[in-house]
Amino acid sequence: MANLELKLNVFEGPLDLLLHLIEKNKYNIFDIPIVEITDQYIAYLDAMEETDMDVMSEFLVMAAQLIAIKSKMLLPKEEEPEEEEEDPRAELVRSLLEYKMYKYASYSLKDMELDADKIFYKEASIPKEVQNYREDVDPAEVIGDVTLAKLNEIFQDLMRREVFRMDPVRSKFGTISREEIKLEDRMVEIRQEIRGLRSINFRTLLGKRRGKMNIIVSFLAILELMKTGFITIRQESTFGEILIDSLE
Repeated sequence: MANLELKLNVFEGPLDLLLHLIEKNKYNIFDIPIVEITDQYIAYLDAMEETDMDVMSEFLVMAAQLIAIKSKMLLPKEEEPEEEEEDPRAELVRSLLEYKMYKYASYSLKDMELDADKIFYKEASIPKEVQNYREDVDPAEVIGDVTLAKLNEIFQDLMRREVFRMDPVRSKFGTISREEIKLEDRMVEIRQEIRGLRSINFRTLLGKRRGKMNIIVSFLAILELMKTGFITIRQESTFGEILIDSLE
């Protein structure tokens, strides 16, 4: 057995120790060399100075499981088994993969917590008169001859396209993503993109950004720009495309 350099009392449990040994030796987690990993695990237990029997018992239970798996793999296999037997290591591999996923997820959450400690916000200093001002808007005048049903149809069509583009299994597995999109920032971007232009296709402009949240924020930004008078929208024919004109 290879010499081991052990750091004692740093593992949160038997799965944490096993995962450490697998990664340290660069073993394939789907093809664990059970003999070597069992010997290394037991060597660690021999060096432990743990006095808490509740903690120690968890490590001993895992040692017994490893020895049981090792024994099964050493037994001679039937020449023609009636049905294919499951690998004795399969349940252990499933437990390790699940533990690894939650372990690294906790690291990501910890990083988010540390990043949050570095964020400071300035208290609002806008005068109440400005903050409470609301300009009277006639929805019929803003929307013109474009129906809300047509706007909703385009929005739902873009949402369906985003779902079809996404791999339902691999796209989110093992990741924690943070998506921050501000409505005000998207409004500024759209104004810059279309300033001085006419007849911009509503569907094309809305679909420039990928991701469900991006499309939702872009949709709200366009409606807000209509409301505040930076753009107008029109529909030249029944069921035709919705066109946007910049008023800047």
